[in-house]
Amino acid sequence: MTYPDTTLFGHDPWWLILAKSLGIFVFLLLTVLSAILIERKILGRMQLRFGPNRVGPHGLLQSLADGVKLALKEGLIPAGVDKWIYLAAPVISVIPAFLAFAVIPLGGEVSVFGHRTALQLTDLPVAVLYILAVTSIGVYGIVLAGWASGSVYPLLGGLRSSAQVVSYEIAMALSFVAVFIFAGTMSTSGIVATQNDTWYIFLLLPSFLVYLTSMVGETNRAPFDLPEAEGELVGGFHTEYSSLKFAMFMLAEYVNMTTVSALATTLFLGGWHAPWPISIWEGANSGWWPLLWFTAKVWLFLFFFMWLRATLPRMRYDQFMVLGWKVLIPVSLVWTMIVAFLHTLLDVDDRTWVTAVVGLVIVAGLIGWAAVRAKRPRAIPEPTVHPVVDGAFPVPPLPAKERADV
Repeated sequence: MTYPDTTLFGHDPWWLILAKSLGIFVFLLLTVLSAILIERKILGRMQLRFGPNRVGPHGLLQSLADGVKLALKEGLIPAGVDKWIYLAAPVISVIPAFLAFAVIPLGGEVSVFGHRTALQLTDLPVAVLYILAVTSIGVYGIVLAGWASGSVYPLLGGLRSSAQVVSYEIAMALSFVAVFIFAGTMSTSGIVATQNDTWYIFLLLPSFLVYLTSMVGETNRAPFDLPEAEGELVGGFHTEYSSLKFAMFMLAEYVNMTTVSALATTLFLGGWHAPWPISIWEGANSGWWPLLWFTAKVWLFLFFFMWLRATLPRMRYDQFMVLGWKVLIPVSLVWTMIVAFLHTLLDVDDRTWVTAVVGLVIVAGLIGWAAVRAKRPRAIPEPTVHPVVDGAFPVPPLPAKERADV
């Protein structure tokens, strides 16, 4: 594996590092405020109703009004909670969401007050592994929130979230391996540089589809929002939270959506490189223009999140676990072995188109298998009939009673 030159980073003056950090923070904050409003507008249109249209012109100030309302609400702490862990959980959840964006390249080199610098806070030879590690820490906030609330429903929501991270983090990490093999690096800027000619979504389509599914499960978004399923768990892990503490959980969710979308853009959609035919223009990938292409690609994935929420019903939990362990992980393992084999066997000119063709064949085979499986009739088990005792309410026998009878 060849490592990229990361000496460009770490030499900026302190004020430029501070400006980059504030810029990333403001970028994420504005993206969250915009995403909440746009999501409510899109869901309204898809469901044949109006979205927010009262606060400000055409409802444009609705997100700001919601933030002010949450800030001014009374912060209640229920009796029986573990106070310090209860208060620390939202902070633990939201901080890693911001830290992950430190190694995301938003553009190439630009000039800021005479200083040449990259539109990226920093980079590492193992930057993608850093993102996986940091985003995994965020689930501790959810688990601790469920445990510290001292209630059954939050505890179940926290346990579900931890199980989702264990299963879907594996599939997500495996989808990156093929990218590492092709790019020869785990550095985010290095991966973007290797996609100057061809984006990896065309070469590694199975990896992209596995990541696309995993990132929805990783962020607890519909139809995989099982840790906060209202119909089953009232509100899940944040049932006992209100005011700013609840707002921090919502902020962490939308920042995580932005982070996984930015990572998908970096690994599979060429990062900040301009799409075709804009890339024909000689200056499309220079100056501040790459920031526009990067933001547009991120919003493409954010719209995908919103579209899923308006379209698909929530899955059952057993179906969700089966999808992760019995479909995504085996497919990722097989695909990784195929990519490694082709990368070793073929030369540079042949491995590109052969890998792309094999990936298309695998995706077509999976679609066909899913279609056949969906049409297959399923046997419905007969319901168990329990005898009714005279004068007793007809309830199923308890497990303890069954063991005693045996």
